[in-house]
Amino acid sequence: MANACGVDFGTSNSTVGWVRPGQSALLALEDGKATLPSVVFFNAEDEEVSYGRAALAGYLAGYEGRLMRSLKSLLGTSLIDGQTEVGGRALPFRMLLSHFIGEVKRRAEREAGRSFNSAVFGRPVFFIDDSTAADRLAEDTLAEVARSVGFEHVAFQYEPIAAAFDYESQIRREELVLIADIGGGTSDFSLVRLSPERALKAERRDDILATGGVHIGGTDFDKYLSLASVMPLLGYQTLLNNNSAIPSSYFFNLATWHTINLAYTKKAAAQLADVARDAREPDKLGRLQRLIEERSGHWLAMQVEEGKIALSDAASATLALDRLSPPVDLLLQRSEFDEAISHLVGSIDQTVLKLLADAGVSPDAVDTVFFTGGSSGVRMLRERIGALVPNALKVEGDLFGSIGAGLALDAVRKFG
Repeated sequence: MANACGVDFGTSNSTVGWVRPGQSALLALEDGKATLPSVVFFNAEDEEVSYGRAALAGYLAGYEGRLMRSLKSLLGTSLIDGQTEVGGRALPFRMLLSHFIGEVKRRAEREAGRSFNSAVFGRPVFFIDDSTAADRLAEDTLAEVARSVGFEHVAFQYEPIAAAFDYESQIRREELVLIADIGGGTSDFSLVRLSPERALKAERRDDILATGGVHIGGTDFDKYLSLASVMPLLGYQTLLNNNSAIPSSYFFNLATWHTINLAYTKKAAAQLADVARDAREPDKLGRLQRLIEERSGHWLAMQVEEGKIALSDAASATLALDRLSPPVDLLLQRSEFDEAISHLVGSIDQTVLKLLADAGVSPDAVDTVFFTGGSSGVRMLRERIGALVPNALKVEGDLFGSIGAGLALDAVRKFG
């Protein structure tokens, strides 16, 4: 059995991989499932901290407290050195990451029946676009957090490369493969030559033709679906009596996972009350105020996420927004969703085209496009990427497990 593990700390879900003969590489982290949603809930009533599905269940059950999600999005930003208030106490964001990654480590060790002091962590090709310094800071911060919870030896691997290693374990001949890893926070790509023979090499640098990525992922798709379809119910893009627009910050905060809690501050509530008094459509602003007073922003974001997932398989989906006052059954159309995210998909298209150009490879020469990451199920995105490499076989990996499994293989190479 391997001495080290691979940790996929994801924006939406996290996994841990460990190579062990005759068994799946992925360790069960919650209720027999390999994925642990990257969520922390601080229950103010019971003074307990819960994680993953249990955290979401506690929040949705109506317990008082703070729900924190999209923790990975803090890396490389100015927020990482800040803090938030939990139960009347200041909680530094670095400590929040330590809480979660420490829990991932404890669960993996309990399932494996051994301790891990070495790990390969996955990382996006770019934590932060267009800033080498911020990107380096993000990796350094994650390494510091990992060491603080007991990982003495920490290495990193690009997430799409890790997914490539997982796919390579399944093939019988050499292929030129475009790995498309569409996660919760980033879209990452690698163009790699893979084969059973190449898998035996300790150094794979020459097999990686190019890597690329952009800081666009599933939470961004959620955000723009929410702004296009849900936030207008709460007053987004309506007017004040003086013909000026209602400030958009309230809606953008509620539509963005890691800023939802900003809508709950006393200052924000007081400002919103002033705005609502001068709104042309006060009923919509009243609905917004009640949603914020009930701290149902995360609930609303989860409904939007479920709607996005439903639109991957259907042309339309209905959201039962029963916590709104009055309740609303909202019909979502995939065509409207596609229009809302078209600018994001366009940026992802350009990232793939640049990757192929950097590698000096014709799109027609790509043998396979391997999709992984939970957000690769978005129909428009998958079709557009597939169209860029028209001759390639389209293969879907384990959308939530390929990276963790590939990191486990890389951990064997790096640590034994």
